[in-house]
Amino acid sequence: MKGELKMKSKMKWVGLFGLVLSAFSIFIHFLLARFTQMGVADYESSITIFSWRPIFEKPIPPTNSPPHRRLWGPVKRLESLYPDSNPRGNYADPVAQTNGFIFVRILGGFHEIRNSICDVVVVARLLNATLAMPEIQSTTSSKGISSQFKSFAYLYNEEQFVLSLAKDVTVVRTLPKDLKGARRKKEIPVFRVPYSASPFYYFRHVLPVLKSHSVVELVVSEGGCLKAILPPDFEEYQRLRCRVSFHALKFRQEVQELSAKILQRLRAPGRPFIAFDPGMTRESLAYHGCAELFQDVHTELIQHKRSWMIKRGFVKGKLSINSAQERLKGSCPLMPEEIGTLLRAYGYSRDAIIYVSGGEVFGGQRTLIPLHAMFENVIDRTSLSTPWEMIRLYGQEVNLVNIPGPPPFTEEVTKRAAWKNAGPRPRPLPPPPARPKSYNIEGWWGWVAESDNEPDSTVMELRTNAHKLLWEAIDYVICVEADVFIPGFDLDGKGHPNFASLVMGHRLYQSAASKTFRPDRKEAAKLLDEIRQHMHHANRTWLESVRRHLTKTLLDGIIEASNKSKPLSFLSHPVPECSCSRLESFEVSKNSSIPSTSQLWTALGVVQRCPAWMDSSPISQSKDKENEEVVDEDDSVSELFFKPSAENHEGDAEVNTKEENQFEDQEDEGGDR
Repeated sequence: MKGELKMKSKMKWVGLFGLVLSAFSIFIHFLLARFTQMGVADYESSITIFSWRPIFEKPIPPTNSPPHRRLWGPVKRLESLYPDSNPRGNYADPVAQTNGFIFVRILGGFHEIRNSICDVVVVARLLNATLAMPEIQSTTSSKGISSQFKSFAYLYNEEQFVLSLAKDVTVVRTLPKDLKGARRKKEIPVFRVPYSASPFYYFRHVLPVLKSHSVVELVVSEGGCLKAILPPDFEEYQRLRCRVSFHALKFRQEVQELSAKILQRLRAPGRPFIAFDPGMTRESLAYHGCAELFQDVHTELIQHKRSWMIKRGFVKGKLSINSAQERLKGSCPLMPEEIGTLLRAYGYSRDAIIYVSGGEVFGGQRTLIPLHAMFENVIDRTSLSTPWEMIRLYGQEVNLVNIPGPPPFTEEVTKRAAWKNAGPRPRPLPPPPARPKSYNIEGWWGWVAESDNEPDSTVMELRTNAHKLLWEAIDYVICVEADVFIPGFDLDGKGHPNFASLVMGHRLYQSAASKTFRPDRKEAAKLLDEIRQHMHHANRTWLESVRRHLTKTLLDGIIEASNKSKPLSFLSHPVPECSCSRLESFEVSKNSSIPSTSQLWTALGVVQRCPAWMDSSPISQSKDKENEEVVDEDDSVSELFFKPSAENHEGDAEVNTKEENQFEDQEDEGGDR
């Protein structure tokens, strides 16, 4: 009996010791996770099951098959176009003795920041000035971001920026101490430079002041401070813009690592994917008068913003505009369901992977519901990353939950003091505490009816705006690397090229042959209205029209961009200044008798031949025959929204080879009939 009691006592002690040891082990693990930089993030990402569950209904066609080449293959007419932004001719290194320092403050969103940085580097080269690291106003310490990042370094890699431009411009991380002190005292000259200023503006107005004061401050707020198209003598400065945007402006390491992880997870199923940028922001919808595309509160919000723009001279026009007419003119974005309809009509199956980019889609996730109904695998950044990975990306930020609010109003303090000093009881109850104004972004925006101005942003909202820059940086990398890219809108809230335009320009520079649809919104709206009333019925003629239109935009869209986008933003169309052509393909294209091909090369204007080392790999020669498109009878729009039956599914897998070849021939010819 005593032996059993001793045994039980020993077992209790052993169990207690095990519990203490386990608790101590857990405590040590939490300490390591708390004070290690990688911390919980890597552990969590290694065990997390992501919210995206890919659904594939049928195998993807072989890579060398006509269906795959038509949907995912390169644009053959552009295979000879290669990036070449190196200096040509005499291009001197920056001199040690400069005219002074240029300090720049940049305001705006992601695409405006990127355009502005490229412009200020060119301005520094023009004025023979030393460039201090630009300050991005959205990422300063006052915006509630992590203190471990400075303004520029919150988004971009400072070291890469300095080293890449060593032979172009002298870049320093900060101003000298004496000039920094003078700036704090507001003793240095400040220029609010106009949008799209000419080089002669800087020679006449900025350079004399720079030489006399040794420092100037430039405030850039419109998304660019230099003309997009410069005189022929300044062509080397255009190539400098390309070197800045496509080589020097690399995102900081954490952004690059997370972007690579998301891209790897996207490609894990072994299938190509489409990147889609809706381009629907409140500012752009208000500027172009597209309020009636939405309902209830969203229309009210757009109209409120448009009224604000009109009163401040940003928009010249009436407050109430017929959005239906603007849509038919091509002034409004294509809605997600319209993009989905075009992609389904072109031939992309329900299980195609579509990555939706953009830090903000106005109208919320419900605007994407029809797109989810058409495609099984519609995903975004949040579906392919974990909260811990995003927290690590933001860095260690101060908790804003317990930050004390603003002091009470003077009137409220006076009332309370009067109540305390009042006579004997009974006396009236004290005034109720003021209810703080808080507006729910997803609900009714109460300030619309209160004031002509929008409420001041809280620190949390300013921090979120800084986070959006990181979100868009990730989306930018994914969109540039996507197999197919299609924009819903390519203009921002000032009528300038937006995020999608920058992506298309980067793709044209880096991999010109990659499939980039540039749908003509006017023509697309007309096509969509033709089928809107009988969306679920087969229409072979309509399918032919959609496929012909999208195929045509692969090349004709580049010609249109050279005429419309480039005068507003050089980075949206960095050709021919930053490109070269392969020798044999250049001669074939130049001597071609096809009107569309000659028009394309005339618009591109590429006369620079690539270095010899680029001529090692062969280029597939394009076919020069023209055939009529034929849509298979089973290939109808009846499957745009509903899953096909098993019988039709099998028929879909065996696509009409003749039809695919004919569509491919049309793409080779540039799509002109």
